[in-house]
Amino acid sequence: MNAPATTELPVVVIGAGPAGLAAAAHLVDRGLTPLVLEAGPSAGSAVREWAHVRLFSTWGEVTDPAAEKLLAPTGWVKPDAATYPSGGDWAEQYLQPLADVLGEQVRFGATVTGVSRAGRDRIVDADREDQPFVVHVAHADGREERLFARAVIDASGTWTTPSPAGGSGLPALGEKAASDRITYRVPDLKDPAIRARYAGKHTAVIGSGASAFTALAYLADLATSDDGTGTKAVWILRRGISGSTFGGGTADQLPARGALGLAAKAAVDDGHADAVTGFRADAIERDDAGRLVLVGEDGRRLDPVDEVIVLTGFRPDLSFLSELRLGLDERLQAPTALAPLIDPNQHSCGTVYPHGVNELSHPEKDVYLVGMKSYGRAPTFLAMTGYEQVRSITAALAGDQEAAERVELTLPDTGVCGGAGLFDEPENAEQSGGGCCATPAATLQIGIGAPATTSGGC
Repeated sequence: MNAPATTELPVVVIGAGPAGLAAAAHLVDRGLTPLVLEAGPSAGSAVREWAHVRLFSTWGEVTDPAAEKLLAPTGWVKPDAATYPSGGDWAEQYLQPLADVLGEQVRFGATVTGVSRAGRDRIVDADREDQPFVVHVAHADGREERLFARAVIDASGTWTTPSPAGGSGLPALGEKAASDRITYRVPDLKDPAIRARYAGKHTAVIGSGASAFTALAYLADLATSDDGTGTKAVWILRRGISGSTFGGGTADQLPARGALGLAAKAAVDDGHADAVTGFRADAIERDDAGRLVLVGEDGRRLDPVDEVIVLTGFRPDLSFLSELRLGLDERLQAPTALAPLIDPNQHSCGTVYPHGVNELSHPEKDVYLVGMKSYGRAPTFLAMTGYEQVRSITAALAGDQEAAERVELTLPDTGVCGGAGLFDEPENAEQSGGGCCATPAATLQIGIGAPATTSGGC
């Protein structure tokens, strides 16, 4: 295997989502050559899978300056900065045009199956940093290919690896066998077939974040519609309900995010959803009618439900990076220097400081995890954070260390608690004044939810 000179090689970017395409735009702006490898058939393939969900960030917060610069000569016009795009809008009106501008520098149907150093597995020290990266790719037509790169930016996200229903981080016993009645995505209730699946049914929603809020709001809307009579949700939380459970409300500087939590609260207050607290699923069984019975670690058995929506977060797929020397936090699976800033065990409400190449570097030089993947299992992220990450990293790859370390990012204040909070939060946290969000603080949250002008749905 004769590898070409490293300086002549492209920077391989894994994933043609928001962070990956922004990285490519910044590389072009710096005079470097990107090669974006996307497993899906189009730009923003993961985003398109939640096309029906509206972001709680505005257009002004979800486009990257270098990308806009690249798009400008094409006549592209940025949508109204104050409006809220859906996932489908984001993909069609921004991500796909950006991929089109990049042209042959983006390859679709290209799944990265492994990354290493040319001629060096992770054990070998000799001349390691002098070797280019070798990237193995499986194409949709069955072909396999070996590519070389001067650096690797992994922006593949976490969408393909949702966390399970099991409270221990492992699938609950019977979870896989019940997969025909379980989804790990917010359902699109505008799709007639999916709507029929939940209309008039009892559905368990497991999770405590923005996605769970969205699902509860959607099911509440369905319950009040002509075809949704009898629709009922059971909201399952691993902790108790406190003053922070429903987020920041009107204190949130991302108004749509605050409205999303209020919509979930309304679903409970109006009787469309019953909350079950302190419940960690241990098993999922079927009753004689084929309905699902959730069994808790404490032995509790909930009433049977027809469907289960598991929205317990995501985790990074690190399998294809196993030959690289990554420095990852043992809990979050995020870069070790970044993890303390985003750890939900310590920062259930707090400040995520601006960060860039220094916090995202690994023992393996010139490999970076960016975007959602950089946060590992931490649940909170904004698109603008990913754009700042790749700006800093590409500046470093171009040799402009001063620009790389000049990380500037202003984040909105919010009353939303990030992550799972304390593992055993007291049931009476609200009464005791223990709600962690009494004073708004800056935190990050992945930008999907409902617009501020609605009570739920898109």
